[in-house]
Amino acid sequence: MPHTDEQDYFDATSPAMGFTDSAAKKVSHLMEDEDNQDLRLRVYVTGGGCSGFSYGFTFDDKVAEDDTQIENGEVTMVVDAMSIQYLMGATVDYKESLQGSQFSVTNPNATTTCGCGSSFSI
Repeated sequence: MPHTDEQDYFDATSPAMGFTDSAAKKVSHLMEDEDNQDLRLRVYVTGGGCSGFSYGFTFDDKVAEDDTQIENGEVTMVVDAMSIQYLMGATVDYKESLQGSQFSVTNPNATTTCGCGSSFSI
């Protein structure tokens, strides 16, 4: 079946996840602040939260052999092998608002999310 613009899928040349310019820019600033160009944004999923699973974010200068790496310019985001199955097709962004600043995930796999946006269910 030929590809059309309306189809939303990932092929071998597409990244497993999206990593917005805003998120990459924030990671770049944090790398400069820490004076560590090896830092990567690590995104992961854990059990718990009001909807079943929770998103987590940390900075890491190590990459495991089975981590998925997504690049945006000079910045890399990594996701462990267990978490990537829940995050395929998701996009990580960085938003600043009156409520504060934070990394966020838009996840097409989530069937429900909580009001704070940090937990989800599938």
